[in-house]
Amino acid sequence: MTDNLPDYTPPKVWKWDKANGGRFANINRPIAGPTKDVELPVGEHPLQLYSMATPNGVKVTVMLEELLALGHKGAEYDAYFINISEGDQFGSGFVDINPNSKIPALMDHSTDTPTRLFESGSMLLYLAEKFGTFLPSDHNKRTEALNWLFWQMGSAPYLGGGFGHFYAYAPVKIEYCIDRFAMEVKRQLDVLDRHLADNEYMAGDEYSIADIAIWPWYGALVKNVVYEAAEFLDTASYKHMNRWTDMIGERPAVQRGKMVNRAWGDLEDQLRERHDASDFELRTQDKLEPEGEAAE
Repeated sequence: MTDNLPDYTPPKVWKWDKANGGRFANINRPIAGPTKDVELPVGEHPLQLYSMATPNGVKVTVMLEELLALGHKGAEYDAYFINISEGDQFGSGFVDINPNSKIPALMDHSTDTPTRLFESGSMLLYLAEKFGTFLPSDHNKRTEALNWLFWQMGSAPYLGGGFGHFYAYAPVKIEYCIDRFAMEVKRQLDVLDRHLADNEYMAGDEYSIADIAIWPWYGALVKNVVYEAAEFLDTASYKHMNRWTDMIGERPAVQRGKMVNRAWGDLEDQLRERHDASDFELRTQDKLEPEGEAAE
């Protein structure tokens, strides 16, 4: 396989080639910091979310909707759409919250000094501790939930930045790269499948932030929602993962959460901004966008 690859000798000092191609090449760069002065809007609720319905964004909107479903009024939030394809994450207001310029970004205005949060795993843990739920109180179960939360944070880059990039987004298909990351993703699916063979949820018998973190990535992969690679990876063969994925996906809060900050797919499934629970009935894109406009 490697005999057919072109020879490449890395230079002594790497230099940025803006024409490196591939999806998202127009927003990738080797430096941090803002590229433009843009203030972020601030709504009336304690929590202000700036995000997009990628798997990392869905984690947080699902968590917030789950909290609201339990009656935690302090979890009310405004969600503003950040278009990462257009570079919204490089606006100065966004970078002030997240210096890493990745969605999601969250501000908690209920604290004496507003609290900024970046990294989706940090947000899930913060919200679980703030509201005292979705993180088991039992020492062993809590530790298990955190084990799997941090497993997801460490493993997903192999799925997204590794497999997803080379299988779906790279300008050329490189067999070595696809094989390397497909092998790793299938190993991860096997890790999950074996664990879920003996556990209803990731932390045992309690739904937790571990499930909320893992489902948007690996559940979406199993159901062919990301990368259209379910057949390639034979995800149907992971029966325990499929059982768990279906169970989580049936939760009403999960169904609402995955709609927030979504700007693709069926218009009735897109709630690009969320400011009130009634928005799910009144402000989905099929109700805001004139008939036929999407096709123009």
